[in-house]
Amino acid sequence: MVFVFETPSALCFWMKNTQIPLTAAFVADDGTIINLEDMTPMTTDSHCAKKPVRFVLEMNQGWFAKRGIKPGQKISGPLFDNR
Repeated sequence: MVFVFETPSALCFWMKNTQIPLTAAFVADDGTIINLEDMTPMTTDSHCAKKPVRFVLEMNQGWFAKRGIKPGQKISGPLFDNR
């Protein structure tokens, strides 16, 4: 699932009502992954972007690792302004 916000901000996510483990990728306007945060199901622990972002991409835990995707890499697609 991708979350899109109007302006960059220091976003935080939690997993209070989510029953599966997820990883959140906090993503800048240009598609750069700022940080990845593994999140534990059914908790209210905060997982925050290390700098202001507009996008958060949540995937099943392990999805990014299996593909070798790490902070600093760029995601491409219509949401991101890859100039």
